[in-house]
Amino acid sequence: MKPTWWYDLSEWEKRFVDNPVQQERTEAPGEMEKTIAAKEERRIIARREKDHSLLFGLSIFGIVGWSVVIPTLMGIALGIWLDRRWPGRFSWTLMLLFGGLILGCLNAWYWVSHVSKNE
Repeated sequence: MKPTWWYDLSEWEKRFVDNPVQQERTEAPGEMEKTIAAKEERRIIARREKDHSLLFGLSIFGIVGWSVVIPTLMGIALGIWLDRRWPGRFSWTLMLLFGGLILGCLNAWYWVSHVSKNE
């Protein structure tokens, strides 16, 4: 008895193996040339714009990293100060760590979307 996931190879070949003899041409004449020309035009434009170097990528990486780290560290520092000043049942440090992390992630999202719009 075969497992439920077992398929007959001939059935698989019918579904997934391309047979060039049976394929019909669905593109209009000249469609392939238009597609190639559009891709080549995009390639030429990308070569002309050399703004996206390695340093550009590293700078974006740094901006995103620091925009998450700074609010998180500020939340931790404020939480430690509040825990020492007003100790309570809940940890201010832990709550403000998560608050700073969420704020930092929103800040990073803003920077990435800002850079994406300017491209």
